Amino acid sequence: MNRSRIADFSLLLVAMMWGCTFLIVQSAVKVLPPLAFNGIRFTGAAVLLALITAVFYRREWKKMSRRMVIHALLLGLFLFLGYGFQTMGLLYTTTSNTGFITGLSVVLVPFLALALLKTAISRYTWFSAGLAVAGLYLLTFTGSALSLNQGDALVLLCAVAFALQVAYTGVYAPRYPALPLATLQLAFVGLLSVAASLLVDGPAPLAHSGSLILKPDVLWALLVSIGPTSAFAFWIQTACQKYTTPSRVAVIYATEPVFAALTGLLLGGETLGTAAALGCLCILAAMLIAELSPAPDRAAQENEA
Repeated sequence: MNRSRIADFSLLLVAMMWGCTFLIVQSAVKVLPPLAFNGIRFTGAAVLLALITAVFYRREWKKMSRRMVIHALLLGLFLFLGYGFQTMGLLYTTTSNTGFITGLSVVLVPFLALALLKTAISRYTWFSAGLAVAGLYLLTFTGSALSLNQGDALVLLCAVAFALQVAYTGVYAPRYPALPLATLQLAFVGLLSVAASLLVDGPAPLAHSGSLILKPDVLWALLVSIGPTSAFAFWIQTACQKYTTPSRVAVIYATEPVFAALTGLLLGGETLGTAAALGCLCILAAMLIAELSPAPDRAAQENEA
């Protein structure tokens, strides 16, 4: 199996981890406000990656430069804005709208890749992205229609931010060592989330976070979020985007709600209707089309590696 296939499979595992742990995080943020939760989550993830780098990859820190710090800050800012706009949008719109509009990043990423990396938008990319959006709609709006409201503009900004994070990771990942870049990115997300929590929620949530963390739901969610779904997930993304295209990453990440739906079906007592099941199949088909389609740009990357 070549590097690009391994990269795509690894990113699929990341989407699976995010989707399968959605219920766990959802329970935790009912106790600890989302911004405070993200502050602890991403700060902890950055510390974990910093320790791994210090113990096993110490030489990589010597490659750190001012440019790497600036670019990591930019990636962290996009990631923070994505989570922030999504959280604020949920105050004014439905989870269905949020899931669907966030998933529109799968359409935005190819255009950003074209602008930033000069990656051509092939007919396979168009078809897989469109199929993924159709699948997201069927999965998200089972038995109902899309109804827009004021919070949807915030969620659209969230989709743009996530798309920018994926696209710019495709720009910066080949330039720097993956671990330091991912560590700095998550550290900035953590710091920005803590600052936003203090500004929006006040000092109380963070001041009482010590006692709240000891609650089983919150403690378990943080353990899962700090390690697998933050530290290792963004380390994997940063490392893998050296060998695959941002458009493929976006389509692969569109499978996250599929895994979330399956987890809800198996563990959350939820039901999956015919339309939702068809939506899952559309998204999986989109991923397979993106994966199996010819990609001369990806082959070029492999020859350069």
